[in-house]
Amino acid sequence: MRKLLLLFVSLTCSMSGFANTSESLHELFEKYSSYVRDLSPRVDHPLNEMSKGGFADISPQAYQQQVKTYRQLLSQLKSIDRESLSEQDKVNFDMFDFRLTSDIENIVHESYLFPMYGDTGFYFDLLRMGETAEIKTKEDAIFYIEKIEAIDSYFKRWQSNLELGVKKGKLMPDVVLVDFEKPLERLVSENIEEHPLMQPLDALQKIMNESDAQKLYKRAVIAIDKAVEPAVHSFVEFLVNDYLPQGRKSIAIYDIPGGDAYYRSQIKYYTTLSLSADKVHAIGMREVDRIRQQMMKVIQDAKFKGSFSEFIEYLRTDPKFYAKSPEELLKEAAYIAKKMDGALPRFFTKLPRQPYTVEPVPASIAPRYTTGRYVDAPLDSQRPGTYWVNTYALDKRPLYVLEALTLHEAVPGHHLQNALTKELQNLPKFRRDSYLSAYGEGWALYCEKLGIEAGFYQSPYSEFGRLSYEMWRAIRLVVDTGMHAKGWSREKAIQFMEDNTALSKHNVKTEIDRYIAWPGQALSYKMGELKILELREKAEQRLGKQFDIRAFHDEILSYGPVTLPILEKLMNQWIEKQADV
Repeated sequence: MRKLLLLFVSLTCSMSGFANTSESLHELFEKYSSYVRDLSPRVDHPLNEMSKGGFADISPQAYQQQVKTYRQLLSQLKSIDRESLSEQDKVNFDMFDFRLTSDIENIVHESYLFPMYGDTGFYFDLLRMGETAEIKTKEDAIFYIEKIEAIDSYFKRWQSNLELGVKKGKLMPDVVLVDFEKPLERLVSENIEEHPLMQPLDALQKIMNESDAQKLYKRAVIAIDKAVEPAVHSFVEFLVNDYLPQGRKSIAIYDIPGGDAYYRSQIKYYTTLSLSADKVHAIGMREVDRIRQQMMKVIQDAKFKGSFSEFIEYLRTDPKFYAKSPEELLKEAAYIAKKMDGALPRFFTKLPRQPYTVEPVPASIAPRYTTGRYVDAPLDSQRPGTYWVNTYALDKRPLYVLEALTLHEAVPGHHLQNALTKELQNLPKFRRDSYLSAYGEGWALYCEKLGIEAGFYQSPYSEFGRLSYEMWRAIRLVVDTGMHAKGWSREKAIQFMEDNTALSKHNVKTEIDRYIAWPGQALSYKMGELKILELREKAEQRLGKQFDIRAFHDEILSYGPVTLPILEKLMNQWIEKQADV
């Protein structure tokens, strides 16, 4: 009896310690999420005078304070006994470690001093502010107008950071800065009442009395006329005359101060793997060779009389492969998306509640923008998820790649995955709000290949388009590491991609410039897809007739964003559990 009593006391103490450890862990998560939330002011809680109006404090001093806070949180995390946690909380622990380490690395390397990518930049959210704002109350309207009034100080803060970047030699290559100011022209309008920032204010009279609505509307007009447009003109003048001409001649991130360490950190962040640039490059070359052989077989099956390069030229130049109007391209994308909607129950048992729509890439950014993208929306938003299709330069947007693009960006790719993640109730907020490219982009690329099983790619041209897209992602492993770590020129990277894909030359140049401007991100797609394919092959071999494709997909999506090593560990556990049933 005494032994049983001692055992009970021991178990009780152990469980109490476990509960306290778990509670401490989740308190850290809440502290982090609350801190990140407060970095940007809200309608109900403006943070301080520097960020009043809805824009976060982006000064170097503010970033250093963030690093200090993240390091404190990381230290507190390390004080928790990981081994005493539940399996679920061990995953949460590891993901929080990865999140904090990545946040710290990003700031330590001062990436905020060159905050532009190949097809967008720090101003992107500003351009869409009028589209994404949801004004439901008078407080919402006042906050939105305060944000408009703060745009002048917002540009001044960014100008200060960019000037510091020039002094420290941390700025973009000149080749990707050409016309970088052009999208900002959208924030200048001949008719203030038609200005894109005025769009959400049409609803004012529905939520308040006419007198208050008129006062706020007039206040917004004055703010745009007296503050926003002069600020835009001033900032564009700075970009054109002072910043863009300073662009560095080298395209390699290795050539900026601390660039080699920064690139290593970006490889780790975007692939979630500890790989050298040489290793990634070698994996890419092997994939390029494998996919090239499959492409040659498709050319033979199509009974095309000519070489690989002649087949690509045929695909790039024959008018039958291109839409004649933006509407035709959008309708074709919408049809493909709806067709895949109907196939989803064959591959998943859990489908998201949030709908999505198909829209063109906004004209203001389309010339420099990638061929398509998924744009997220909050689960409680009045907006759906959006699959953007680039309708600029229609003769550069071939229809034979549209099936692969749609499955990647809409369903079962980004929309399905992201919308399901928002519904996961067992995840801490920091994980639901996270996006890991290796997991997200790896899944979306895997979904392109899943289209074969769903009945897509019935013509040799669309199958070649799919392979061309897969080759595109394999080439990214080669050219990204080639340019940033192995001395490749921009011209060599362009030629390598032109020689191995059916992408239009316009798309090739746009993509190469994106990789130059955004080191490491392009590596995530193929590395993630390879891991998911490896796990599926293992599950099929281990489970045999027990393998259920729907259960396999549901399981992968049930975790939310995780690193590839964590995904592998969890899926291996699931496979063994299924085998024991």
